[in-house]
Formats: sequence, structure tokens, C-alpha cells
Amino acid sequence: MPRRWVAALACLAALVALACEGGNSAEPRPTTSAPPSSGPGGIAALGDSISTGFASCLVLTSCERNSWSTGDGLRVQSHYRRLLEQNAAIRDRTYNHARPGARADALAGQAQAAVRDRPDYVTVLIGANDVCRGGVDAMTPVAQFRADVDRGLRVLRTGRPKARVLVVSIPDLYRLWEVGHDDARATRAWRRGICPALLADATSTAPVDRARRAAVRDRIDAYNAELKAACRAYGARCRHDGGALHKVRFTLDLLNPLDWFHPNATGQGRIAEVTWRSSGLAN
Repeated sequence: MPRRWVAALACLAALVALACEGGNSAEPRPTTSAPPSSGPGGIAALGDSISTGFASCLVLTSCERNSWSTGDGLRVQSHYRRLLEQNAAIRDRTYNHARPGARADALAGQAQAAVRDRPDYVTVLIGANDVCRGGVDAMTPVAQFRADVDRGLRVLRTGRPKARVLVVSIPDLYRLWEVGHDDARATRAWRRGICPALLADATSTAPVDRARRAAVRDRIDAYNAELKAACRAYGARCRHDGGALHKVRFTLDLLNPLDWFHPNATGQGRIAEVTWRSSGLAN
């Protein structure tokens, strides 16, 4: 074979090799189960004890596998499990930055942690502890609550501008008092200092106690209005649940039997169900 042919073939082989290498670097090899193009690539939860699944495993501690948002247990059809059915690629991409006792002023720090995880979907449920931190005078002022929420959402919008955000309304805690104040088990548990602004002296009919409970109910309504407005100000990537969680008519069988305050696994499932409808991600 003439030398020029040999050289030409060698050059051709080199070009083919370079093309293959370039193709591999630009386009990863397809997998046998390529994820669908729709759906977020991961989920993060921000908020308080409700989103940690607190007390849903029959102990007074967080039980994240039962979280309405990021839970991976079989007892709760969480947002994560619903998304996993749509997109297997998000398996194990679930991050829970909610913390028991957290108030709205903790949102910014939680959001910073979530940004580092790079989720494409973030749930926010906060506000119960801004009400329940002590007596009525200790409740977070409405303007401060809004500023704290805005600061947290701003961190998300800056760090993950394309992520979808779901802001969830605060549950109707006054409803909790309504269904539980005649139940000896609940009132006995509440005497341990659970949400004293609302649940202290739960059986009292004195005007001062009725006024105190009404103030809590009104403050939750005000917080919920600010959550909705904050989400609207965030822009198109934020959805509010439209008050769906607040409208749930909770009953005692949705609460754990240790503190009669936090949702049990069934209650977590109910939260997941009503908020999923508002997420914009349901098929």
C-alpha cells in the first residue's frame, strides 16, 4: 500500500477518534431509563416541625419519613413520592431543612441550605411557631413576619431562580382548640405548655380567654394573607395553596396521641393530599 494511503488512513482514524471523544464529552451516553423531560429534579422542605413529620412515629421527635413534603416512607403519599412516580431520576434527591420550633425568621437560613442542594422544587410551611412561641404578646408582629418571609423567599429567588416554590397556608389552629377542648386527653397534654397563646386554660369560658383565642385566630388569618401576598410578589415560579391547608377541617384522629397537636401519619397524608392539588405538578 502506498505510503500516502497509509498516512491518509492514519489521519482518518485519528479524526474518527477525536470525533468520538468530542461526542462523549458533549453528550453523555444515554441510559436505559432516561428521565422524562417534565417534573422537578429534586425537592427541599423549609419550615417547622410539621414538615419534619414531628411525632408521627409515636415519639415526640422528628420523623422525616412521614413528612408530607419530603417523606419517603410508605405510610404517607408525600410530594416526594408523587414526584418520584413522575420522574425516577429524583430518587434520593430529597432535602428537609425544616426544624421543630422554627419561626419565619429562620427561613432565610433554611433557604440558603436548600440553595446549596440545588432542588428544583421547594415547599414552605411556616408560621405556627410565630403564633405559639408564648403568650399573645409574644406573637411575631405581622409586619415582621412578612419581612422574614420575604427575606427567605428572596434567597430562593436569587439562588434558584428557576425552582418552583409552593407556599402553604398555616393550619387552622383555632379549629384544633374547637375539636379538642372537650377531650380530657387533649387538654391534659396541652397543659404541658403546648401553644399557650391558644391552648392554655383550654376549657375556660372567661372573656379574657375567649379574647385571647380570638386574637390568635386573627393573627393566623393575618399571617396567611401575608404568605399569599409574599408568594404573589415572588413571581410566576411561586404558587400559594389558596388556603387549602387552612381550610382542612381537622379532627382528633388526624393528630398524634402524645401531644394532640402535631399531625400523625394520617394527618401528614391529608396535608400532602390537599397541598399537592395546589402545587401545579399533579398530572
